[in-house]
Amino acid sequence: MTNTANTPKPNDCPTIRRKIGKTTYIVRVHFSETAKETMEDKIKRMLREEVRKM
Repeated sequence: MTNTANTPKPNDCPTIRRKIGKTTYIVRVHFSETAKETMEDKIKRMLREEVRKM
């Protein structure tokens, strides 16, 4: 069973369309209302983890 209570409706999300060759990719963007870190903090954390693996 899928929990749809917190799932944004497709029309509520910004959409990016990109055509590569004969394929069109549609990406819907949404953000968590309950996130505990900002996007900037998340990217920094991910980069730190990647550098640590090197």
